Amino acid sequence: MEMNVSNTDEQVVARKKGGLNPAVIIPILFAIGIAIFLFVLGNPSNFQEDARTAGTASVAFADIKGTELHPHGLGVIYMGGVLVPVLITFMIIVIVFSIERAIVLSKASGNGNVDNFVLKIRSLLNNNKVDEALEECDRQQGSIGNVVKEGLTTYKALAHDTTLDKEQKMAGLNKAIEEATTLEMPMLEKNMNILSTLGTVATLVALLGTVLGMIRSFQALGEAGGTPDAAALSIGISEALMNTALGIGTSAIAIILYNYFTSKIDGLTYKIDEISMSIQQSFAEFH
Repeated sequence: MEMNVSNTDEQVVARKKGGLNPAVIIPILFAIGIAIFLFVLGNPSNFQEDARTAGTASVAFADIKGTELHPHGLGVIYMGGVLVPVLITFMIIVIVFSIERAIVLSKASGNGNVDNFVLKIRSLLNNNKVDEALEECDRQQGSIGNVVKEGLTTYKALAHDTTLDKEQKMAGLNKAIEEATTLEMPMLEKNMNILSTLGTVATLVALLGTVLGMIRSFQALGEAGGTPDAAALSIGISEALMNTALGIGTSAIAIILYNYFTSKIDGLTYKIDEISMSIQQSFAEFH
C-alpha cells in the first residue's frame, strides 16, 4: 500500500511539472518584450524629422520622443511610453501559453474522435469485453484513455477478488477512477490562471498608461501658458490611446482564449465522468 501511495505522489508531481514553467518563461518573455520595444518599435527608421528642424543636426536616439522627430509606422506604438513593453510582454505571454495549452489539450484529447471512443468503450462494457476496452485505451493515448485504463485495470483486479463484498468493490473502483482523474486534471488546468489573470491585469495596466498619458497632456497645456504645445500635447494623447489599445486588445484575447480552453477542459471532464459511470454500471451488472 505504501508503494502505491508513493507511486501516486510521484505521478502527481510529474503532472504538475509538465508544460512550461512560468517562473522561467515569463522573465524571458519580459526581456523579449523590452527588446522589441527598444530595437523594433524604437528603431530610428520609425521616426522622421520634423520639417521645422530640417537641415539641423540629427537627433540622438534618446530624444526620439522629443518634438524634433515624428513617429510613423511602428514608431507610433513606441510613443505609448514606458508601459508599452509591459503590455507587449503580456501579449507575448498570452500567445505563448495559449499555444502551450492548445498543444497539451490536443494531446489530452488523444487519437481519434473522443465521442467515438466513449461510445465504443460503452458498447464494449455493455458486452463485458474488458480486455478489448483496454486495447482501445492503449490506442487512444489521451487523458480519457488514461483514466479509463486505470478504471478498467482496477475493474479486472476487483472482479477476481473474493475477499471483498460488492459494496467494497464498488467503493474501490470509484476511488481508483477518482484518483486517476485527479492525476490528469493538474496537467489540463496548469497555466490557465495566467490567462485568467492577464485578462484582468492587462486592462488595469492599460488604464494606468492612459492616466499617465493624460497627465502628460495636461502638463503640456499648463506649461504652454496661452498657446498649447501641439507636439507635447499629441505625445500625451498618443501615449494614452496606445496604452488603451494594447491593454484592451490583450485582455480581450486572453479572456476569449481562457474561455475556449476552459470549455475544452470541461468537455474532457464531462467525457471522463460519463465513461466512469459506464464502468461502474458495468461492474455492478456483471459482478
